[in-house]
Amino acid sequence: MSNLFVWYYLTFIYSFVALNHLMLLLKTINHYKEWYQNLEDKNSIGFVPTMGALHKGHYSLIEKSVNENKVTIVSIFVNPTQFNNPIDLKNYPSCLERDLDFLRSSGTTAIFAPSVSEMYPNGTENLLNIDLLHIDKVMEGKFRPGHFNGVVTVVNNLFEIVKPNNAYFGEKDFQQYMVIKRLCELKFPKINIIPSETIREDDGLAFSSRNALLKNETRIKAKLLFNTLQNAADLFKKMSADELNKWVEKTINSVDGFHFEYFEIFDEQNLLPLSNSTKQARAFIAVYVDGIRLIDNFKFKP
Repeated sequence: MSNLFVWYYLTFIYSFVALNHLMLLLKTINHYKEWYQNLEDKNSIGFVPTMGALHKGHYSLIEKSVNENKVTIVSIFVNPTQFNNPIDLKNYPSCLERDLDFLRSSGTTAIFAPSVSEMYPNGTENLLNIDLLHIDKVMEGKFRPGHFNGVVTVVNNLFEIVKPNNAYFGEKDFQQYMVIKRLCELKFPKINIIPSETIREDDGLAFSSRNALLKNETRIKAKLLFNTLQNAADLFKKMSADELNKWVEKTINSVDGFHFEYFEIFDEQNLLPLSNSTKQARAFIAVYVDGIRLIDNFKFKP
């Protein structure tokens, strides 16, 4: 196929997509690269990486990207290298057709939805190893060994393929956001990492793809997660760190089906323990709810 033919073909497809408010679905790296080469403006590309099972939290990121960029790319890829638990990977919700329907009215320009073999043609053994300072040593890094190696590997690969100017991440996964900021400091200094506040359901539970795995009766009780964080913020200046941690653990474990994993309060600027110079504290929590692992965090008022 000649380059001229490819150019005419992609131009036609892109024009058709734009005129009909449809999205382009790209499943291979080569197809993405061909499409990217024919973009007229490569200086205003917003990128929202996801693992699918899209919800309102994702939509808020996409909306922000659409408003701030001429082109918005959404990736849908369940990354196996960031799951340290094979059962967790097997149970992770995956529904591409539903996600495509969800995105049709979002303003998304193109969707990049590669296979595992496409993203890891040489297997998943050799992961990117970079200096994440201390950020990967606490919380998720401590309880999910190897998790952030998988995260930085897939995000690194996606950034190299997509070549965005701006990338959008939700603050629900705040530690992940900090890890990716560190990745960009080292390898992608020209990419702007833009955070977005956690989007919550009416009862306060943070939108998460894993919420779809909760049984109805469990879902009703899951609001305890956010309520506990709010109450911890009120008790923050009345209890020692150890007392507060024990109170949170007791509160969580007092509910049938709930299992406490961790509760931490860190300086949100660096995820280090609080000090006299700390300007903003943020609390982090991880809980198993009937076997489904949920995380959340909450910024304390100064």
